[in-house]
Amino acid sequence: MTDELELRWDPHPADWGDAVRAVTPVYRWSPWFAGALAVFAVVLLVLDEPLPGLFGLGCAVLIAVLPPLTVNFSFRRNPVAATTVTATADDASLRMMTIDGTAYSDLRWSTLAGWLETRRGFVLRTGEATALLPVPLRAFGDEAEQARFRELLGRQLGPANRK
Repeated sequence: MTDELELRWDPHPADWGDAVRAVTPVYRWSPWFAGALAVFAVVLLVLDEPLPGLFGLGCAVLIAVLPPLTVNFSFRRNPVAATTVTATADDASLRMMTIDGTAYSDLRWSTLAGWLETRRGFVLRTGEATALLPVPLRAFGDEAEQARFRELLGRQLGPANRK
């Protein structure tokens, strides 16, 4: 049994967006699709085809803007999403609780499907496509704690994965 690791963070919508981007190809590639569509739309405008060109530009804007807006909207609709989280992690589980006590989760490592690391933090996967638990890097006191958490995840869940 290793020592308990204590974490604390204030969730941000960008944490959720980072987690969704990491595991959802449609979300991850939407800026590229939007950019390609915008290029074709501009070509149509240059070729003096204003109606399809403007339609293409409008669609490109929607493709680029809707995924982040959806994540932001979901975050703001969730009553406990923005509440400060405290967590402890050890060889048995990850226990997370909001600072005001409105939500508590005791996640046994065996119930998690995997994990991955992004530029903003760690994403824990529960097996359900929509159930992702982001743990941002700011939850850790220093890089040594991040390394301990990474090692704990590797020991309990195996190597980081995308699927």
